[in-house]
Amino acid sequence: MGSQGEFFSLTQEEKRRVLKFVIDETAGRVPVYAGTGAVTTREAVEITLMARDLGVSAVSVITPYFITPTQQELVQHYLTVARAVPDLPILLYSNPDRTGVAMPPATVKELAGVENIVGIKDSSGDMTLCGEYIRLTRGMDFHVLAGRDTLIYACLCYGGTGSITATANVDPRVPVEIYEAFVAGDHKRALEAQYRLAPLRIAFGLGTFPIVIKEALNMIGIEAGPAIPPVGSMSRENREKLRTVLDEMGLFRKTTVSRPLRSSPQG
Repeated sequence: MGSQGEFFSLTQEEKRRVLKFVIDETAGRVPVYAGTGAVTTREAVEITLMARDLGVSAVSVITPYFITPTQQELVQHYLTVARAVPDLPILLYSNPDRTGVAMPPATVKELAGVENIVGIKDSSGDMTLCGEYIRLTRGMDFHVLAGRDTLIYACLCYGGTGSITATANVDPRVPVEIYEAFVAGDHKRALEAQYRLAPLRIAFGLGTFPIVIKEALNMIGIEAGPAIPPVGSMSRENREKLRTVLDEMGLFRKTTVSRPLRSSPQG
């Protein structure tokens, strides 16, 4: 239920079914993080409570969008969500290109003092802003995660602790390699992996969000279907450009091992 999961296009019941499906399918093997943000505080609390009751490990709460709350209203929004689920870890999620709502560093520092607000996914693409999040929360139990896939290595160098990447839907091995090489002290390999990943993230501009990831998955043999209207398909020319990016990443030479699912989100 993140951005690539088209949370903004799903009904509450569809969100519940998707979450239950993922939790049942993963069966405790990995943590499940759910995106539970909404325009209003009331709806964000409702979705967060639903996610908690279904058994998620943590939630990621994007800022409200369409409206433009003041920073004090934004702080109160997150405090209300956090107090509704005091035992559930919460990640702030800043994506101003999509929401039109910025998260100033002072606001993040204030919210970092809330016990169950444990970090932020920063998709601003602004390393000065990301760096300020890191600088102002250093020494606190708070994690700054890169949300812009072209800046994973840069975020780690500045003191970030990881990333949440859209491109991992297509090839999770490359962002994992960036992180593992970095923590092992192999900066050259980490940077080379970042260079390999960048063209896929840049290719997001070849179609209306989020169709590029879906098209990429379909191309490499993982059936993702179309995007939810009004988002349509990519042009033939841009699909070929995307195919070239995937080919240069070696994704058509890798074998995807599939297994039958135990349940269905439609069920």
